[in-house]
Amino acid sequence: MKKRQITIKDIAKALHISPSTVSRSLADHPDISQETKNIVNAYAREHKYKPNALALSLRTNNTKTIGVILPQIVHYFFSSVLSGIEDEAEKGGYRVIICQSNENYEKEVKGAQALLEARVCGVLASVAKTTTIYNHFQELIMVFFDRICTGILTDRVVVDDYAGVCSAVEYLIRSGCRRIAFFGSPSHLAISNNRRMGYEDALRKNGLPV
Repeated sequence: MKKRQITIKDIAKALHISPSTVSRSLADHPDISQETKNIVNAYAREHKYKPNALALSLRTNNTKTIGVILPQIVHYFFSSVLSGIEDEAEKGGYRVIICQSNENYEKEVKGAQALLEARVCGVLASVAKTTTIYNHFQELIMVFFDRICTGILTDRVVVDDYAGVCSAVEYLIRSGCRRIAFFGSPSHLAISNNRRMGYEDALRKNGLPV
């Protein structure tokens, strides 16, 4: 059977001191004598004491955790973004909790609620194709990327979809293409509208039918 990890109360009982004295000794509080600190820390090391990260985060109101909501993890773009998020979070001493919506609004809502209950410090999200209502994001500190929500005032990480598609269409025209189709995402997504406008404007600029 796995051995139970010792707690501050266990240390206090073993050393016949109060749990608050143990806690302050481990935190190197100036009100505690150096002799007591040495005894407490030696006992903690010997018995492999590890602080309760959850209790500490609740006490300081900082879980050092970032939530991420993705439409699909298996998608190359989103998996690449996730890799970058995890790398940067680790540098800052943060953990990452990942929720995958699978392009489903209900799953996205449940994911947002789970992250809220986990008391994450903030959430990075790219919305599902089926999402048209965004109330589930209102209580979270949000940064949207790629597929953004225009109805909530937040920071956003996006590329210039309009200019990108203009460049792509003009490249096809220079390559000799004259019948160029547009295959886009649902029209309620901002990225889809921006890309379509870039497509149409590039064709009109070059005198080609949409």
